Amino acid sequence: MTADLRDELRTVFIFQFLTDEQLDALCSNGSVHTVGPGPVAREGEPASFFYVFLDGGEVVATKRSGGRDVELHRTSELGTYFGAISSSTHVHDVTVRMTLQSRLFVVEAESFARFTQSWWPIAMHLLDTSVARSLSQRQLLGLQERQHALATMTAGLTHQLNNPAAATVRAVADLRDSMAESDRNLRALAMTAPEALGDLLDIRAGITSLVATPSPLSPLETADREEALDDWLARRGIADSWRYTSAFVDAGVDEEWLERIETAVTAATLECAVSWIKQFVDTEMRVREISEAGARIATLVNGVKPYSQMDRGPYQCIDIHEMLRSTVLMFGDKIAMADKGKPVTLVKDLDFSLPEIHCYPADLNQVWTNLISNALYAMDGHGTLTVRTLRDGDAMVRVEICDDGPGIPQHILGRIFDPFFTTKPVGSGSGLGLDLAWRVVVNRHHGHITVQSEPGDTRFIVCLPLEAPAPAPG
Repeated sequence: MTADLRDELRTVFIFQFLTDEQLDALCSNGSVHTVGPGPVAREGEPASFFYVFLDGGEVVATKRSGGRDVELHRTSELGTYFGAISSSTHVHDVTVRMTLQSRLFVVEAESFARFTQSWWPIAMHLLDTSVARSLSQRQLLGLQERQHALATMTAGLTHQLNNPAAATVRAVADLRDSMAESDRNLRALAMTAPEALGDLLDIRAGITSLVATPSPLSPLETADREEALDDWLARRGIADSWRYTSAFVDAGVDEEWLERIETAVTAATLECAVSWIKQFVDTEMRVREISEAGARIATLVNGVKPYSQMDRGPYQCIDIHEMLRSTVLMFGDKIAMADKGKPVTLVKDLDFSLPEIHCYPADLNQVWTNLISNALYAMDGHGTLTVRTLRDGDAMVRVEICDDGPGIPQHILGRIFDPFFTTKPVGSGSGLGLDLAWRVVVNRHHGHITVQSEPGDTRFIVCLPLEAPAPAPG
């Protein structure tokens, strides 16, 4: 019997390098127990035994937080161990349960300690130092993860700011040319048709309201309108008529407006009058572009403030939709609303009746950043990103970040929040993004985070209390 147990323990990764003598000593101190579904070790109770999972269902670790049991880890990996795993373990820091009937190798804590001291002294050193090293690595790489996220967001924000800034520079250059040409035409009209200036100014005033409203024409309607205006101008002997048609159609100027210009002037001054009106249209269009670009820059700058929370305290009462909006804004060059025709579209399903929550917004923005970034990576630039908010009971709010990518394989779903675990290629991820999200949600806010996935529908579900624990005073 001891030989059979010894051979079975040798298949467990933590015992595979022990000698037969060492394994026999271990077997003499322990035994195999068959346990049914339910708790094996309870949080806060004395850690009296060292357990090694041999076969059966799944090992599930949970921790009590915010009045509920939050799932920390779920695995069916042979050799998973828990309980009194080091000399410093006196009580269970988590509850461990089995989902199905399972077989466990069980050793009393004192016997396991004596065994490791006598037969396997390096084990205690490795177990103790591995815990400390893991925490150190998580802290260091967690900082790197934040820095990487900040660098990514900075690059994205710079790109987004560059577009309206470049548009403003181009519009200003075009505006200078349009104003110079407009002055030349106005001088010519004042000399050749001063009596028409009043009517032309009235026409220009009427066109002002048209320019303020973007053209609602479809591409086909725009092409038809340009062709009609080109014919109208060509029939009146205006050279290079194509130079006018695009600007006029964009501004909403049709043949009726051109006929009003024609009525106000003589045939000899028609081209000069049309050119003057066209330069006015160009000027108004450039002013509109500058205004829109400035508004876009202001929106981006204002969006950065709630994202970084640099101008506010770390703990505050805030609308969760403000956090989500500012985070989505940081991905503006990659996603767009569903009616904008971008490869990745954004669908918002938001419950604006939700109350504000007391939380750590800067930390939560890192959670939203990691979840959205992972969703975009999973969709490979094509698909639908859904952001959903709703109430979860009386004391919680729920946020779902969903994508329609290929999904997460079921056999790794239970490890998705493990530190250093990643499905991305080597060098593409540290495996700490979701670990950081889990720690912010569970440890920092006493909430919980889960994932549901199948092909075409992956959902990361974050539930947060209406009031997270406030920082200790002092």
